[in-house]
Amino acid sequence: MPRVVPDQRSKFENEEFFRKLSRECEIKYTGFRDRPHEERQARFQNACRDGRSEVAFVATGTNLSLQFFPANLHGDQRQVPTREYVDFERETGKVHLKAPMILNGVCVIWRGWIDLQRMDGMGFLEYDDERAQHEDALAQAAFEEARRRTRDFEDRDRSHREDLESRRQQDPSPGSNMANADVEHKMR
Repeated sequence: MPRVVPDQRSKFENEEFFRKLSRECEIKYTGFRDRPHEERQARFQNACRDGRSEVAFVATGTNLSLQFFPANLHGDQRQVPTREYVDFERETGKVHLKAPMILNGVCVIWRGWIDLQRMDGMGFLEYDDERAQHEDALAQAAFEEARRRTRDFEDRDRSHREDLESRRQQDPSPGSNMANADVEHKMR
């Protein structure tokens, strides 16, 4: 089953959900809300270093569980995120983050920054054209494979029916001997 919709760019550009989230807006870290602020700060920083975090777009209430790694195009084992995805050094007191994902069938990249003291910041979604093309190719390959399998099944089914039909033509009443045998057996 394909992981993406057929026209990802159109959906990203025209759907209200994506239009709202593609504008830079306020975000907040949403993990461990029941814990003291200092503990939340430490947990957030550790989670970022591990390559994950939970954030929410404040205006829409949209919550995302993010993973800060390259799109896993080749099935490689994920390791510690690079500075391209988690950057504590770009600005003092902030962490800049990047998280590629498939959201509602569309390849996007979440980008943003979070203030390490306040646990809030700014973020947005952008369309990931490169990954969208890759996922489209995978979806097309899966569709072609399903079409090939269906064609193979139909060919085998047709061949089987033709084989049965040719047997019936060679022996016009294949079941008559069986029926007579059953009647004969019941009479005994």
